Amino acid sequence: MATKQKTAIISEKFQSFAKNEKGIWKINAQDVHYKELNILLRELDSNGVAKVELSNIYGQRYIGTDLKTKLKIDIYGTPGNDLAAFMDGPSIEVHGNAQDCTGNTMNDGQIVIHGRAGDITGYGMRGGKMFIRDDVGYRVGIHMKEYVNDKPYMVVGGTAEDFLGEYMAGGILVVLGLTLKEGEGHKARFVGTGMHAGIIYVRGEIGNLGKEVKVMDVNEADLEQIKSLVKEYCDHFNADMDAIMKGKFVKIVPYSHRPYGRVYAY
Repeated sequence: MATKQKTAIISEKFQSFAKNEKGIWKINAQDVHYKELNILLRELDSNGVAKVELSNIYGQRYIGTDLKTKLKIDIYGTPGNDLAAFMDGPSIEVHGNAQDCTGNTMNDGQIVIHGRAGDITGYGMRGGKMFIRDDVGYRVGIHMKEYVNDKPYMVVGGTAEDFLGEYMAGGILVVLGLTLKEGEGHKARFVGTGMHAGIIYVRGEIGNLGKEVKVMDVNEADLEQIKSLVKEYCDHFNADMDAIMKGKFVKIVPYSHRPYGRVYAY
């Protein structure tokens, strides 16, 4: 017998902008301070709520931070910095763009962005998956890492700015280049600077790399990994998987797991 979901009871101060409609908590966040919004989300999360819809989001920070259940959050608007920071399980779908530092030190869960994402997206990301329909900013994937079976995955549909995968220490980062014009290459500079683990897969031409990394052809195992992630991307954004997979992919990997080993004395 299925366990009956308990009805969430929220604090009186939130009842003016939050209501339960057929099991979905709908929150009108217009003029709501980010601290109040995140306190409410924690209340709903701790009460076992399954789904929340946030409307009129205008830059509120830390949405989804430190939440630990399988809560599904739909965001309509533009969330502010540190969306899903330290998140450990929920699923967030942004119907619009996201600002900087999305997925900061995220442990688990999923983020889907129907637009662009800003700088340092995925900073220190330790697990879970992130799918971004369009472009991303600077220093995306910086210090992504993995431990045993915990591995982060990020798919960028468009292109990235400089220092992509900087100091990357694990995980899989895929950049599809779908927003580039025909014959146009990726313009990101210093790609993989300081990178010492993980893999960056790039569809299209990319040339300005950090001195710590090299470009290699993909093998069958790589293609299977790419296909799996591209399929998820296409499912989220209704894209053409066959057309995407016809493009040429390369992988960027580090020369060494200790690129700065000679700099330090032990």
